[in-house]
Amino acid sequence: MWNEPGIQPTKQSLKVRECILWLSIVFITILCTPQPTIIRWSTTPPVSADALHQWKGFCALIANAYYTKGMAWLPVKTLQMEQMAVMGSSEEPSLVASRMQLVFSTLEVVSPQWPRV
Repeated sequence: MWNEPGIQPTKQSLKVRECILWLSIVFITILCTPQPTIIRWSTTPPVSADALHQWKGFCALIANAYYTKGMAWLPVKTLQMEQMAVMGSSEEPSLVASRMQLVFSTLEVVSPQWPRV
């Protein structure tokens, strides 16, 4: 993702790309919320088409579980299978779980489903 042919990314550029990926997941999660939970004023897409393609299914699975089933987690294997279908490989279970937690946390902030304790 985002690699130029023949150019070796530096350690710092990899960190920047990873940060952009995490932020992209937040924006894609917001795109998966029922309308009009969040209204965007910009006509520019919030994330690249590549990021949207790779992560929309991941975020949509979690959003569907959150909104329609009232779930606060999904099996990591389910999300790894989604990654495998879209990207051809899946990430480590701990990383997938961290990304899932980010999506659920984002949904909880933008559209709370349960009372705060």
